[in-house]
Amino acid sequence: MTINVAHAQIERVEPPNWWVGFKDNSLQLMVKGEGIGAYSAAVRGDGITLEASHGADSPNYIFLDLSISRDASPGEIHLVFSKAGKPDITFSYPIKERIFKPEEYVGFSSEDAIYLITPDRFANGDTSNDIDPSLQEKKINRKDDYARHGGDIRGMIDHLDYIADLGFTAIWPSPLLINDMPRESYHGYAITDYYRVDPRFGTLDEYKELVSKARAMGIKVIMDQVNNHCGLAHWWMKDLPFTDWIHYQEGFEEGKDITVTNHRRTVNQDMYASDHDRELMDNGWFVPSMPDLNQDNPFLAKYLIQNSLWWIETLGLGGIRQDTYPYPEKHFMARWAERIMTEYPSFSIVGEEWSYNPLVVGYWQRGAQNRDGYESHLRCTMDFPLQQTLVDALKEEEDWNTGLIKLYEGLANDFHYASPEDMMLFGDNHDMDRLFTQLKEDEVLTRMALAFIMVAPRIPQVYYGTEILMENSDKPGDHGLIRTDFPGGWQNDRINAFTGKGLDLKKKHMQEFVRKLAHFRKGQKAIHHGGTKHFSPENGVYVLFRYLEDKMVMLILNKNDKPITLPLGRFAEMNISGKQFTDVFKDRNFELGRELVLEEKGVLLLTN
Repeated sequence: MTINVAHAQIERVEPPNWWVGFKDNSLQLMVKGEGIGAYSAAVRGDGITLEASHGADSPNYIFLDLSISRDASPGEIHLVFSKAGKPDITFSYPIKERIFKPEEYVGFSSEDAIYLITPDRFANGDTSNDIDPSLQEKKINRKDDYARHGGDIRGMIDHLDYIADLGFTAIWPSPLLINDMPRESYHGYAITDYYRVDPRFGTLDEYKELVSKARAMGIKVIMDQVNNHCGLAHWWMKDLPFTDWIHYQEGFEEGKDITVTNHRRTVNQDMYASDHDRELMDNGWFVPSMPDLNQDNPFLAKYLIQNSLWWIETLGLGGIRQDTYPYPEKHFMARWAERIMTEYPSFSIVGEEWSYNPLVVGYWQRGAQNRDGYESHLRCTMDFPLQQTLVDALKEEEDWNTGLIKLYEGLANDFHYASPEDMMLFGDNHDMDRLFTQLKEDEVLTRMALAFIMVAPRIPQVYYGTEILMENSDKPGDHGLIRTDFPGGWQNDRINAFTGKGLDLKKKHMQEFVRKLAHFRKGQKAIHHGGTKHFSPENGVYVLFRYLEDKMVMLILNKNDKPITLPLGRFAEMNISGKQFTDVFKDRNFELGRELVLEEKGVLLLTN
C-alpha cells in the first residue's frame, strides 16, 4: 500500500532534483519529515542505486546515498519509505537532463569587468513583492539605511541594458536566497533556506531569467554564496539533524551566550598559532545572528557541495563569489572548490579573504607554493592588499617612501602570487567606504583609481554607483549608507542615473569616463592577457605598460597640479619613440617623441 506524499510526513527532500551526466555520479539526499528516521528506504528507477541509508541524531531526518549510472535516463524516480504497521510513503524525485555541457560553463576572467550590485538598493522592478506577510520583516522603509528598500531581481533584469552600455561583462549580485530574519535582512548574508530565492527579490524563474537574458547580452552572472554560516532563523535551527551540525551547538540549544569567532584568520597559515586561537577562529559564530556551520560533519559538507553544484546547473552561472572564505574549515573548502572545478573546468570561483597582507591572500590561490602543502583549488582571490595600497598611494603626499611609490611596490608583490591576473581588484565594495569617500571626494583621484583598476593585470570589479560618485562621507563605515539606493531605481525618483535625468554634470562626466574606460578595456587583449611593465614613479608620475605582440597600452598617473614635462627616454625599452598613439579619453592621435607634456593632474591613457 502506498500513500501520496502530500498526506504524509515528508516536509522536504534536498537537493530538490538532480541531473544525469556528472563526473561524480554520487548523490546524497537529505529527507526531512516527522519520524522519517525510523523508516527504511528503497529507490525505484532505472540506473539509480541506493548505496546506503543513514539515520541522524534527530529522528526527523534520513540521508540517502544514491548512485546514478552513466547510462541512466532523465525522468522521475521514486523514493519509497517503509515501516512496519504503517503505509508506505512514495515520493517522486526528478532526475533531469543537463542543459549545457560542462565546458560551456565559462567563468569570469581577466577578460571581464564585474559590476557588483546590492539588489535591495539597485532598482525596484516589481513593487508587488516588496512585502511578504509570511516573513518576519514586514516593512519597507527607504529612509532607514538598515531596512529593506524593495530592490529586486526584476529591477536588475530591467537595467541589464544600462550595465551592458557601461561596458561591464559580468554582474555579481549579493545573495538572493531567502533571509527570513526579523531585521536588517536586506543584505542577503543570513540565509535561512539554501534552496529558496527570497520572495522579496523574486522567484526562481526570475533568477533564471536574469541569468538567461544576461548571457544573451554577453554578461555573466556570479552567484554570491555562503558556506561559513547561515541565518539564525534557518528552518533547520528548530530541529538540527545532528548534534554537531553547527559549532557550539550544545550551548545554543541550552540558551547560553553565543561564542563568536575571534576573526584571527591568520591561524590558517600561522605555524605558531595556538589550538585555542584556531578553535575560536574556525568554530566561533561570525556574529550572534549567524550560526557557524560545521563542515567537519560529512553530511553537512556534502550538502553544501551539492548545493553549489545545484545552483550552477540550475541557473547556468558564470561564477561563484564565496563569502568569508577563510572562516570555514579550510580542507573542506579545498574539497568544495575541487569538486566544482572538476565538474566545470572552465568555471571561476573568487574567495573573500579580507587581509591587507599579500602573503595571507596568496595562500588561498590555486597553485600557491605553501609551506604546509595546502592546495586550495581556488582560482581567484580578492585583492584587498592592492586595493588599500592604491587608495593610500593616491591620497598621500609624494615623497621617497609615500605616494605613488607604494603603488609601484604594491604591484611588485605579484611575484608572490601564483596567478596575479586571476585576482580581483576593486576600489570599493559593499563592506567598505565608497571609493569617492575614501579619496576625500576628489574626482580626479577617483578617475586615477578606476583607470588603474581597469588596466592592471587583474580582474576588475566596480561597485554599483561608483560610476556616478556615490559616497557615504557623512557617515564613514556605515554599511547601510554605503549600500544606498541607486537613483532612478524607484518610481518617482527625482534623479535617474539610468537615463541621466536630473544627474549633475560632475556625475555624468564620471559615468561617461567609466563607460569609455570599460568599453576600451573590453577590446584590449593586451590588458586581458598581455605582459606588464612599470617604471618607478618620478616627480609624482607613475607609468605602467600592458603589451601583447604589437599592441600596447600606456597608463600614466599624474599627481601634479601644474603642467609637467615627462621625459620619455627612460621608456626606451618599450620602443615607443616615433610611434603613433591615441589618447583614449580625448580621441586624439599623436606621435611620441623625446618628451610628453602632461598638462593636468589625472589620467592619461594611450594605445597604439
